[in-house]
Amino acid sequence: MRAVVVREHGGLDRLGVEDVPRPAPGPGEVCVRVRAVALNHLDVWVRRGVPGHRFPLPLIPGSDIAGEIDEAGPGVDGWNAGDPVVLAPQVSCGRCPACLRGEDPLCPRFAILGEARDGGCAEYVVVPARGVFAKPAGLSYAQAAAVPLAFLTAWHMLVARAGVRPGELVLVHAAASGVSSAAIQIARLWGARVLATAGSPAKLELARALGAEIAIDYRTDDFVRAAREWSGKRGVDIAVDHVGAETFDKTLRCLARGGRYVTCGATSGHEMRSDFRLVFFKNLAILGSTMGGMHELATVLEHVGRGALRPVVGAVLPFEQVAEAHRRLEGREAAGKIVLELPPAGAPGIVTGA
Repeated sequence: MRAVVVREHGGLDRLGVEDVPRPAPGPGEVCVRVRAVALNHLDVWVRRGVPGHRFPLPLIPGSDIAGEIDEAGPGVDGWNAGDPVVLAPQVSCGRCPACLRGEDPLCPRFAILGEARDGGCAEYVVVPARGVFAKPAGLSYAQAAAVPLAFLTAWHMLVARAGVRPGELVLVHAAASGVSSAAIQIARLWGARVLATAGSPAKLELARALGAEIAIDYRTDDFVRAAREWSGKRGVDIAVDHVGAETFDKTLRCLARGGRYVTCGATSGHEMRSDFRLVFFKNLAILGSTMGGMHELATVLEHVGRGALRPVVGAVLPFEQVAEAHRRLEGREAAGKIVLELPPAGAPGIVTGA
């Protein structure tokens, strides 16, 4: 099969498209013919490398996958060849106490597709059957691929970790990113109000269209002052932030007494500096979050299926243009997810190149 393979860390030239052996499903697994794979910043980190972290190279990236069942392994029931599916972006054992509590990210064997094991930037991928879900009717494969990681992450951040409640005020940074565009919608679904930040008029317009009450340009406006004015000087109840170093200190200053800061990443840098007297004097909570439980993804897909939540796709490119997709992602050019499409079974083959 054709696959993107990262054999060593570096620039866009490390994204080679090559022939590799097609995987076969084992007991309890399914093989999926990939039709679309959405990119995340995780894909950029896998390609560039992260100081102090070792990725199992060579590695096929890609965590967000939609496609069709190709073959079911021994012991798998309920799936037939050709069934349209969307995949959980993670694997876990399903048997340990954490998994049985629905806290899959705490499983000792937890792994993210495309980071700790081969992902879906390929014609085929093999995954455990427990991570396979029916594709919501009415969604294209590109739209379906834009759902799993972003919406699962945002749901777990707001609902499980921060405990969002109706009427609360929520600050969401980087509003046009996958996680944040999902977070705006989830906060509104739970009856909360949203102030969003973004870096261009198009992204601000998207934030408002998704339900943000106020959207401000973080490059030209003071979001701390905006949050203070919007909240009547009280501060916001929850801040959703995966920007990191650039926003951490100011974001803590936006929080009301008893406020919750929840983060799933740090795209601008991982060193967080602030006056931690704010934390104990104001009884703040700083919450880390990674992915979520399989039951949470099932809930998300139900809401997507009925139209209460919708994926935002900023660009769709052919699979062989993976390097261009990475360039756009790094340059923050897209308002929404960047998705790579693969042809259906029996269509002309993929052109070699990156």
